[in-house]
Amino acid sequence: MATNAIALKEKIQHFLFRTTSIAPLASFRILFGAMLLFSSVRFVAKGWVNTLYIQPKFFFAYQGFEFVKPLQGNGMYVVFAVMILAACCIMLGLFYRIASILFFISFTYVELLDKTNYLNHYYFVSIVSLIIFFLPANKYASLDVKWKITNQVDYIPMWFIFILQLQIGIVYFFAGIAKINPDWLLHAQPLTIWLKSRDYIPVIGFLFDYKIVPYLFSWFGMLFDVSIVFFLWNNKTRPYAYLAVVVFHLLTGYLFQIGVFPYVMIVATWIFFSPEFHQRFLSFFISKDEKSNNLYRPKFERFWIALVLVHFSIQFLLPLRYLLYPGKLFWTEQGYRFSWRVMLMEKNAWTTFVVKDKTGKIAEVRNRIYLTPQQEKQMSTQPDMILQFAHFLAKEYETKYGFVNPEVYADSYAALNGHPSRPFINNKIDLAKEDINFAPKKWILPFENK
Repeated sequence: MATNAIALKEKIQHFLFRTTSIAPLASFRILFGAMLLFSSVRFVAKGWVNTLYIQPKFFFAYQGFEFVKPLQGNGMYVVFAVMILAACCIMLGLFYRIASILFFISFTYVELLDKTNYLNHYYFVSIVSLIIFFLPANKYASLDVKWKITNQVDYIPMWFIFILQLQIGIVYFFAGIAKINPDWLLHAQPLTIWLKSRDYIPVIGFLFDYKIVPYLFSWFGMLFDVSIVFFLWNNKTRPYAYLAVVVFHLLTGYLFQIGVFPYVMIVATWIFFSPEFHQRFLSFFISKDEKSNNLYRPKFERFWIALVLVHFSIQFLLPLRYLLYPGKLFWTEQGYRFSWRVMLMEKNAWTTFVVKDKTGKIAEVRNRIYLTPQQEKQMSTQPDMILQFAHFLAKEYETKYGFVNPEVYADSYAALNGHPSRPFINNKIDLAKEDINFAPKKWILPFENK
């Protein structure tokens, strides 16, 4: 037993510390940087800086990050200008270390401003932009090398590449595990709802009138997510697996209009290809005779490996924290974010608030006075945001309208994955007195099948 453990440890160490070409890392930097640049420019061009970060009067802060506030005036445009410049420099490998940390800080700052705008691929971009700061991705096929800002190297330890592969693998694997639930596999929800509404699509739209099609999509989606990384790791199956990645993400992007997420994953999974494949790609950017045969090995390598282990321990535990909470996850959404649950629910809710005090004052709140339509829609389905807004209303009505120790009650109904609408929040509970924390929220009414 001990001998087998030692042998396994040696195999792992050999795999992680063996020397390999830096080409996949440089290739990833170019493609990922290009995707960051495209996404940032697209965000500005569509006017989302204004609609999401300048127009709103209220922002749903993440717990522990309440101090993060949007900049006034044109400040948010300056942030995106920094983001665009940093993305461009990452792609080119120019002042790479400064650019990657600037992108991480500016991008993550924007994402922390409002929970309304949370998306899994934004979270993924934040993680990867931090990871690449620590990687020597600018030491090959970069302007930093061309302009002698850093020395070129041709070889690195395998673990530099593996941590990117593992991070991508976690995204897919946990997305697949999350699909192993009755709604997705036994009832093909929410795909039954979504595909039925897309039967107008040319060529393939008629297929969505068949009841079996959403089930086929659901089961294939689950099997794809839980297995695709293993096929990408295998030399023999990799080309077919990558073709499946491209087809899968282009199809989901076409059907569901989910922004740049499909393209982010198509670009990111290039890291699984062989060094020879990446070298051929990089031949467009660097001449074949530019070789140094230098090996880059970081100082305090064991320390960095320890930090990597801490990071991935967190990545493996975060998606499982929902087990600490009672009730149906998709209903309560306690432990839902940061867990790679992608396109798993169709949830609609309607929520109104009443503010009272002991002097007899009473007011029904018009949510749109404080929230944008998108904020109101997201808030109504997510209990922690309902609680945040209730606390804001208590302070608002106390300071502006003279309510004495105001009480805030929510009347809320929600419908989940085709189930009938039902009461969502206990309207007898004064939400202004409920603490904002990570404890189970007992004022969320239980989900009961009808």
